Formats: sequence, C-alpha cells, structure tokens
Amino acid sequence: MAVEQNETPAWEDQGGGVKRRIVADGEKLMLVQVHFEAGGVGTLHSHPHEQAVYVLSGAVRFTRGDEVFEIKAGENTLVPPGTTHGLLALEETLLLDVFSPPREDFRRPDFRY
Repeated sequence: MAVEQNETPAWEDQGGGVKRRIVADGEKLMLVQVHFEAGGVGTLHSHPHEQAVYVLSGAVRFTRGDEVFEIKAGENTLVPPGTTHGLLALEETLLLDVFSPPREDFRRPDFRY
C-alpha cells in the first residue's frame, strides 16, 4: 500500500544551490522535485534505479554516460540503471525525477507504508 501526500512536503537543502522534496512515495515508484539555482550542479553519480527526468521549468546541460546534451522545460530524458549521469543548471530549474524502484536513501526515517 502506498502513502499519498496530502500536504506539500518541505524542501531538503542539498547544498550548492540544490534542494529536493519527495512528492510521491510508493512501493515501486518515487517522484521527487529537485530545484537548482542557476549554476547548480547535480554531481556525476550512478545508482541501480531506473530514472526519468522531466524538466518542469528552466534548462540543464545533462550528462548521461558519454553523451552531453541540453534539455529544457517540457522535455525529458531516461537514465538506465547503473548509468553515470549528472547535470549543470543553465538557469534556475525545477525537475521532476521519477525513480523505480524508490530511492531508499532519499526516504525520511519516519516513512512507512
């Protein structure tokens, strides 16, 4: 059984002009909003989760494996599990990240189904 958010969750400051909040957290899927100030960096990393990145507003230079490309509001990209990826915010940007399965490392200690 999944938990539905009935109130807007608080932002969690990640440092470097980046903050995030979990907006939906299910058994097999997680939605996370990520806000970047212009020049904010999502450092290169990888994880075992499949990830979709949808740009709600702004624009980023995205690195996925050996590819580097720009995506802007209304565009998206997919990141296969285990693929190194990261980004540079070209302007103030709001992303919606979708993870499957959910990122246990993002969950709050008080979370429960």
